[in-house]
Amino acid sequence: MPEHVLVLHRWTDRYADYAAYFDHSVHRVSYLTTERAARHLPVEQAAAVRLVDSTENVKEVRAALDTLVERLGPPTRIVALQETDLDLAADLRDAFGLPGQRAEDLLPLRDKLLMAQRLEAAGLPVPPTAAATGPDAVAAFAARHGWPVLLKPRRGTASAGITRLDSPDDLGRHAFPPETGMLVQQWRPDQVLHVDGVHTGDRLGPWRASRYLHTCLEFTTGAALGSVEIDDPALLARIGGLTAAATEALFTGPSVFHLELFESERGDLTVLEIGARPGGAEVPFVWREVHGIDLMAAAFAHQAGTPDPTAGAHPAPDEVAGWLLVPPSVPAPCRVRDITGYPADDGPYAQVLPERGTLMRGGGYEHAGARFRFRGRSSAEVTAALHRTLRTARLDCTPVDPAAPARLVLVGCGNPPYRAYALDTVAGRVTTALVQSTEPDWQRRYLADRFRTADTSDATATTRAIADLLAGHPGPGAVLTWDETLLESTAEAARRLGLPHMSPEAARRCRDKLATRRLLAAAGVPSARFHEVHTPDEAVAASEELGRPVVVKPRALAGSIGVTLAGDPEQVRHAFDQARTAAFPGIPATAGAIVEEYLTGPEISVDCAVADGTVRIVNVARKRLGFAPYFEETGHLVAPWRHEPWADEVRSVVTDAHTALGIRTGLTHTELRLTPTGPRVVEVNGRLGGDFIPLLGTLATGVDPVAAAADLALGRTPELTPHHDRCAEVSFVYPEHDGTVRSLDLTTAATVPGIVRAVPLAAPGTTLRLPPRGIVPRLAALIAVGDTPEECATALTGARHAVRHSLTPLLRPSTPTKDNRP
Repeated sequence: MPEHVLVLHRWTDRYADYAAYFDHSVHRVSYLTTERAARHLPVEQAAAVRLVDSTENVKEVRAALDTLVERLGPPTRIVALQETDLDLAADLRDAFGLPGQRAEDLLPLRDKLLMAQRLEAAGLPVPPTAAATGPDAVAAFAARHGWPVLLKPRRGTASAGITRLDSPDDLGRHAFPPETGMLVQQWRPDQVLHVDGVHTGDRLGPWRASRYLHTCLEFTTGAALGSVEIDDPALLARIGGLTAAATEALFTGPSVFHLELFESERGDLTVLEIGARPGGAEVPFVWREVHGIDLMAAAFAHQAGTPDPTAGAHPAPDEVAGWLLVPPSVPAPCRVRDITGYPADDGPYAQVLPERGTLMRGGGYEHAGARFRFRGRSSAEVTAALHRTLRTARLDCTPVDPAAPARLVLVGCGNPPYRAYALDTVAGRVTTALVQSTEPDWQRRYLADRFRTADTSDATATTRAIADLLAGHPGPGAVLTWDETLLESTAEAARRLGLPHMSPEAARRCRDKLATRRLLAAAGVPSARFHEVHTPDEAVAASEELGRPVVVKPRALAGSIGVTLAGDPEQVRHAFDQARTAAFPGIPATAGAIVEEYLTGPEISVDCAVADGTVRIVNVARKRLGFAPYFEETGHLVAPWRHEPWADEVRSVVTDAHTALGIRTGLTHTELRLTPTGPRVVEVNGRLGGDFIPLLGTLATGVDPVAAAADLALGRTPELTPHHDRCAEVSFVYPEHDGTVRSLDLTTAATVPGIVRAVPLAAPGTTLRLPPRGIVPRLAALIAVGDTPEECATALTGARHAVRHSLTPLLRPSTPTKDNRP
């Protein structure tokens, strides 16, 4: 039987290469991870990926695991390579009765008080340690062993929560954390060493010892943290003996380990603590890159029950590795203002530097600041290179005050008739800045000097422009786009800068309609059956298998461009050519096309606010379509929907679609058909709805989707409670034929009762071509508000008859052209 290996994963960098460790084509590998951490996972090869807000959220993890078990069956192995996830993984193994490290095995490796007791019982030197049940216990310990003392959680990692108390006065001021088991330990002014390696289960495997520059505790208070491997044979011999004894005393089976030792001025060694996992910071990278040994692969093998790839391996004897973490110049949260140099020669062989403008939140060594890796022929050589870098490298940052005014950078702005209301909304709530490819025009009154021009289709250029607008800003920052063509570059810029946003991976899944279809089908979300095709003959064959009529569409355009309903083979061939040659400004063409099952029934669009994976519907619009066999959107109606018979099922389907696509954050626009068999997803868009739909939602309910999108971008909880339940509808006015606009007059139309806006969309001189020859060839938009759909329809009918326009035909018509109403 194939294995079902469940992996708990939280790193955002390439610490582990799971696809290389386990054959995903033979066995089922599922992942429970976060949105930030999913980017380097082999998602396409995985049996399933479930996103959670945090792998430390036990309730959320267990709920996500239930969905995996329902789909893939119970796991046969559970893997967790990061220390903070070890306890949950052990508990889950207990619950499922799985082999591997159980909670009982893990206890002396996670409970630092029990660890010290076990090591002491084995005759190994450890610092005096005792339970810190309260101030009296700490005072009694200090009376025996002297001040200062260290107060630390019995379970913890990366020196989090550790406090040094120098006197009874310090103790009196200290607030003990509630419901956290604590211990007290003698403080020592010794150097700290760390030993990383593999315990095979009965002996010590490959290992390396290193000396810290500063300590992990000092790093939590703003000091740099570095480490250089030791090449002193005599010291290594003593370290090796103590390491072998310590691992034998604590491990019940094979494990990768990270051991920390004290080294006194006299050279005495004392065991501080040991972890049953690979070392943090850059340790896994330097082992892999300098010594050719993947500690993560070994840890995965131990937990997955596969052969250890490090068996018999030995670190390179003639190379010494080291690493350095340089923290921000001010405590987090802060924003990177500048990164000053490090040596070009004789410096690090690799570095990971945050982008200028990045929001630094802290959260472990991986996100602690600038990261550097070194290699050389000796400890002295590596130490010298590390110190040269430390003298010159600086991460200059600006403190971020969460209470200060926020700044939202908008990427792209769209056409003023369609998006001016949205910019007006954002600028009324928060200081607004703009990045776009041209100089601002009508937007200037909202921006002052807060703008940059950049190639917004390029993620690097977009990131730099956003960084320029945020780098020195003292308050919260955010980024938002409502431009379909810029969604991917904006998402990537947000990722690089550490800002809330839909992930780049989720954005790509939404933009690529084929990827959307595949993911929805794999997750069992009701959608359309489909085939990817690359030739007219393939399109015809697909239509025969699906049953005609079919919908033929491009993989990644917008606005229903190139989407055609085809009822016979000749129409299918023509529709394929339309899809293959269709174009939308700013979106590159993709190979092939998609042939889909035609879904019958009314079409709706659903705008959702998504925060930490929770999907809430903001409004629902009924779509008006025209110009068959093309799917031109001629209008939209937002009306009360919560009591419709399909309401609950739409909520469920939309939520499942977001889960399948990995959408955890942002304002989205999902299109569905209400078929006789229930709601089925047409597509999911990772941005605000177009065609004035957000404005209709505001007019109908009082809930502003644009404001909700801005709040989500700022990491805030949007207000989504409806203030009223009315109807709002937009109807677009089209020309009767292809032509060039000579004049357009909406004065009378705007005065029709019930009409709240009459918006010109085509200025004189604009050439309009009807579908499929043109892109949204509209003369005007008429927006009505009423208590019922009928009231809106009456107002719109009157307004359409009041529109005055004239056209110059592109082709001479057979009858004279008149100034009339469409």
